[in-house]
Amino acid sequence: MIDSHSHLFEEEFNIDIEDCIKRCKENNVNKILLVGFSYDTNRKALEYSKKYDIFYPTAGIHPDEADDNYLEKIKDLKDFISKNKVYAIGECGIDYHYTKENALIQKIIFKEQIELSIKYNLPLIIHMRDATADTFNILKEYKGKIKGVMHCYSGSLEMAYEFIKLGLHISLGGPVTFKNAKEPKEVAKNIPLDKLLVETDCPFLAPTPFRGKRNESSYVTLVAKEIADLRKISYQELEEATEKNTKELFNL
Repeated sequence: MIDSHSHLFEEEFNIDIEDCIKRCKENNVNKILLVGFSYDTNRKALEYSKKYDIFYPTAGIHPDEADDNYLEKIKDLKDFISKNKVYAIGECGIDYHYTKENALIQKIIFKEQIELSIKYNLPLIIHMRDATADTFNILKEYKGKIKGVMHCYSGSLEMAYEFIKLGLHISLGGPVTFKNAKEPKEVAKNIPLDKLLVETDCPFLAPTPFRGKRNESSYVTLVAKEIADLRKISYQELEEATEKNTKELFNL
């Protein structure tokens, strides 16, 4: 099993990172994409991947980082990627949940990272929150040139198919286990199995029965079990398919 999106470098894990890794291995979680999203976290992801063989680092600029210093942040990311081995560009994307005032800067940063993913032939890890139309319209400009994943996807099944047509995968996390999560469950049941990834987004969005508590990568097995049950297939079939998809997408 592979956790395709994790932030195990966050301070919540400072006291027990070794125990978290141990629990992963005990649960057959043997690979974890450690996703950077800022100057500091890109470097932490790289540092941790050198220290622990279970991690594969990525680097990006989260839409929350979109501020007046965006040109310097883009310049730094380009420099960082040119000098270091990463497995994806991102976490990047569009997020209007808290504000749209920086929408133009968000779009500029997102497009720059799409261009980087094309230049280096790396997949994108795409964050989308309350911004489906703008995210889709930007990605549509690059149809045929991009690959990647809609991370912790919370949109409709209809739009999931549209993102898949652009060459993207769909990743589901803890919310698919929530009792009233109608759309994630519909997506989990219906999208092509060869386009599906699983993730935790830890320390956020812990699955049932840990909802509201700190999430960790070993809990990705709970996400996988829920999806297998929804699709009425065995856990082993779901595990094998998502592992294959993740390895191929990120060239692990």
